[in-house]
Amino acid sequence: MKTTPYFRNRTLRDRPELKKYLKEIADAINHYHAIEQQADGRSRRWIYIAEIDKYIRVVVEADGETIHNAFPDRTYTKKEKRKDL
Repeated sequence: MKTTPYFRNRTLRDRPELKKYLKEIADAINHYHAIEQQADGRSRRWIYIAEIDKYIRVVVEADGETIHNAFPDRTYTKKEKRKDL
């Protein structure tokens, strides 16, 4: 899994609980629930982790294989429900 210095030095320091889910975060490169392109070329990819019953937003660099950030996205399911209306 390729990662940015920000992910290694900041994300994992601020959210040490994510270290337990590095395999799932890496899997977000190819196996995601949803994807959204950002204006800067990065993409947001959501994965669901059943063990914690949460969606994790994984931000991937424009190269499509380097992870820049990851965090639990508390608003993701709310956004999905709004789309259904």
